[in-house]
Amino acid sequence: MLTRETKQKVISGSSTHKKDTGSTEVQIALFTAKINELTAHLKEHKKDNHSRRGLLAMVSKRRRLLDYLAKKDPKSYEALVKKLKLRR
Repeated sequence: MLTRETKQKVISGSSTHKKDTGSTEVQIALFTAKINELTAHLKEHKKDNHSRRGLLAMVSKRRRLLDYLAKKDPKSYEALVKKLKLRR
């Protein structure tokens, strides 16, 4: 689970304006942080299938958001993919 400080850091790093907390870019960045954290958890707890299912749901949701952003604003999509170091 992301701490409040980590979440604020992720939001401030990908927000488009000062009070931006729900834009597509911020949502993708938050999902990426959660995915990275869950991936580390699953490396230690290999049989935790409940968390694995949640991870797959998050990856799917992030993929849909990335597809939406690629259609809506290709320039910000490219910048976000480079910034988050995603393989797309």
